[in-house]
Amino acid sequence: LEQSGGLDAVVCNAGMGIYGAVEDVSMEAAMAQFQTNFFGVLRVLRATLPEMRERQSGRVILVGSLAGRAPIPFQAHYSASKAAIDALSGSLRNEMAPFGVHVSLVEPGDVNTPFNDAMHWTTSPENSGYRDALARTETCIRESLPKAPPASDVARCIERALTARSPRVRYTVGDSAWLVPFARRVLPDRLSLAFIRKHFGL
Repeated sequence: LEQSGGLDAVVCNAGMGIYGAVEDVSMEAAMAQFQTNFFGVLRVLRATLPEMRERQSGRVILVGSLAGRAPIPFQAHYSASKAAIDALSGSLRNEMAPFGVHVSLVEPGDVNTPFNDAMHWTTSPENSGYRDALARTETCIRESLPKAPPASDVARCIERALTARSPRVRYTVGDSAWLVPFARRVLPDRLSLAFIRKHFGL
């Protein structure tokens, strides 16, 4: 802020993931998930919003995930942190609207990045009661990411949100990114969750 005299935009994109059953994952690991994915975003916003609000200009992009609306088995904490970003984005958009600051949520599906390389895969013990389901789901996750669209697709989407005359509330990214919002609109939750189980072989 001192160097530039003011920020035109801020993009909150940092994130990490942990993998494990809800009953297995330690409270420390769960809190670490939220420290990065949710409270990390809050820290950036608290540092940058006052100047935008006072200048009555700026764009804020929060990078969530379709997992916030279609929670991933054994990634409950990651999914919950992204659902929190979804709620934060909507509230913040309303709070900043009177000050001319636009807030948008970008929701990628699978993206071909090294995200899995940094995933904390071993938060469930080897003797977990979910051992077989954990293995099947992990295989599905690991096999799907290399086939996913490149990170440049997300970058282009963020650019559209930053330059649009009237930026949308949310943008989805990915080959089948339309499917999650469509399913959530037209299917009862019971069926949506059943399709998720089938996808991961559960």
